[in-house]
Amino acid sequence: MIKKFLIVLPLLAASAAAQAPARPPAPAPAFRRPPAFPERPPVDPALVESGKGLYGVHCTFCHGVDARGGSGGPNLIRTAVVLNDKDGELIGPIIKEGRTGMPKFDLNDAQISGIAAFIHSFKVGGYDVSRMTPPTIVTGEATAGEAYFAKTCSGCHSVNGNLKGIASRISDPKRLQQTWLMPGSGGGFGGPVATRVAPVTVTVTTAPGKTVKGRLNRIDDFYVLLTEEDGTPRTFTRDGDNPKVELNDPLKGHRDLLGSYTDKDIHNLTAYLVTVK
Repeated sequence: MIKKFLIVLPLLAASAAAQAPARPPAPAPAFRRPPAFPERPPVDPALVESGKGLYGVHCTFCHGVDARGGSGGPNLIRTAVVLNDKDGELIGPIIKEGRTGMPKFDLNDAQISGIAAFIHSFKVGGYDVSRMTPPTIVTGEATAGEAYFAKTCSGCHSVNGNLKGIASRISDPKRLQQTWLMPGSGGGFGGPVATRVAPVTVTVTTAPGKTVKGRLNRIDDFYVLLTEEDGTPRTFTRDGDNPKVELNDPLKGHRDLLGSYTDKDIHNLTAYLVTVK
């Protein structure tokens, strides 16, 4: 009896196994292509925000608000220096020492780390990824933008005066936004066409009652270079406040405000200006 029972057990087990549904084979692990560009760890948002303000003051005019090129400055996002930089150790020396066509800036290591964090906050990828654009950039509230304009901009501008019909003259919202952020910027590859603005002029007082005026070419702690109205280039050596140098920058108000805008301010003001037709 025991022997028959032992023979039946394997038969029952085999029958149960035959009736059980077959298990699907385990899926092969998904293939993940290694990233083409460095994947950076999360950064303190406060550091990025502080870097955004510094970048806006010192870098936006040449390199654009998104670091992809501005008025004469190159795209920074996919340069070897930026791609290999971690916390500003490669970007820092360039900022402090300058390059051909780029002045040096007196910024400390903490400020440079903030600027680097802001630049690194932009996604880097293939052309389509890095240049992905939304259907429209007009996402703010026009009413809030009008209030911001009255508070911040109306001292120099009027929608019934020098800005009358600006949205008709500049119908592309992206170009309009770039224009009010910093007139004269843009015009890089694939970017909106830059608007013409008056150049920075300089007055050098070489002696009591004797001045030289012209378009500013360059100024630093040691020299001021200008071109007079008749095209004559002039160079003056500086020693502190001697000679006296006075700059007239038509865009000073815009430059001073660059570091104060929030994203909401920018979106709201653009949403208002597109209605000024």
